[in-house]
Amino acid sequence: MATEIRGGNQPLDRPTLERNLRALANKETLANKETLTRTEEIDFESQIRTLQKLNNVEKRSTTRDSGSVRGASFTDLRDRALRVLEIEGGRRLAPRQLDHVDKLLRTRSNNADGAAIARRLLITETDAYRSAFAKGVSTSSPMFTAEETAAVNEFRAANEGTGSAGGFGVPVLIDPTIILTSGAADAPLLQISRTVTITTDAWKGVSSAGVSWSYDAEASAVSDDTPTLAQPTIPVYAARGFIPYSIEVGQDYPGFADEMSALLSQGFIDLLAKGTATGSGSSCPTGIFTALTNATNSPAHVTVTTAGTLGAVDVRTAWATLPERYRSRASWVVSPTVDSKLRAFGNGLALSDYTVNLLADGTSVLTGRPVVISDYAPAFSSTTGATNYAVVGDFQNFVVVQRAGMTVELVPHLFDQATAKPTGQRGWWAFARHGHDAVNTSGFRLISNS
Repeated sequence: MATEIRGGNQPLDRPTLERNLRALANKETLANKETLTRTEEIDFESQIRTLQKLNNVEKRSTTRDSGSVRGASFTDLRDRALRVLEIEGGRRLAPRQLDHVDKLLRTRSNNADGAAIARRLLITETDAYRSAFAKGVSTSSPMFTAEETAAVNEFRAANEGTGSAGGFGVPVLIDPTIILTSGAADAPLLQISRTVTITTDAWKGVSSAGVSWSYDAEASAVSDDTPTLAQPTIPVYAARGFIPYSIEVGQDYPGFADEMSALLSQGFIDLLAKGTATGSGSSCPTGIFTALTNATNSPAHVTVTTAGTLGAVDVRTAWATLPERYRSRASWVVSPTVDSKLRAFGNGLALSDYTVNLLADGTSVLTGRPVVISDYAPAFSSTTGATNYAVVGDFQNFVVVQRAGMTVELVPHLFDQATAKPTGQRGWWAFARHGHDAVNTSGFRLISNS
């Protein structure tokens, strides 16, 4: 098959590209000139872009994976997936996301199987599957080509719980359950929390408040310094999203599938932003404020001096009682209204408590540590009843767990609830699983009324 790319609005086939390259060779002497005319500069840059396009096309064609994933070994799947990631990922992912997916592909543990993620990446990151995905989630009766049918069938055969009429897995490099890392600006707690991706139904870890060393007399038995180990488990819960749309929109909207994917991903991030702060833990993941409120058997609570008010003395008390081992990586989490109260600390009377780091994009700093502001953190209230104001601690002790793989299905017809007649609408139904919780509440302090 001839390689074809586009230069401007015109397709460039192999002969045209070769002519362009010969022209470029003739123009190489331009590079030795001290100055170029405007015409020479435009011509030279045009040929350079053509050469870059050719290199990219040829590189993709030689690295595109076409082998079967069935029965392949972990090493084979990993190496093939890393090759695809190197080419495709560089065009779609930020460096931190590339590093995250690279690490996942190399992982073999009780919580995550890199082979499962590699298998999913190899199947979904093909032209045939992406084309089938776009058709399948926008058309009730899609007409697949033979290549598209084979790609969809291979995905469903390789994924448990997805039958012959199941949904479509979101391609890996746009799947928020895989590429969403600590850099998500719209979910501020993810910037500081520990994020892990699993391929099981729960994350199982080990945590400890620390190991105590001791000095013992010469030739004497060592003292018992056994640490208290906890084995936290964070289950994953089903999160669902649904987008209804008219049949006309699906037919007329250019790039409809891409836009709907972006909307679902943003909704998923919004759900995480809210849940990581105040998730109840009842049939859903547990937020940091909820986890610390429930931690009545630990010194996690710092009660304000005067109920209904928040003063510098309360902030200093929380900071002073946070164990030293957690202070160097600690962050504060507050709502905008609580942040407004904290800003009053920097009015010249207590300037050392609250400052702003102008060298770090204006990041607020409290007791020398960054302040993360979330709309979903508890708002300030002057009530004397139970209410929370702020959390400070090392958020590596707050774990956000993503089960790899989001699935999207097309609901071909929606019906009016009153008449049971079709409304001329379809719907996108998306399904993903995640969880989050504090695994060591001793690494935090919660400022509250009680």
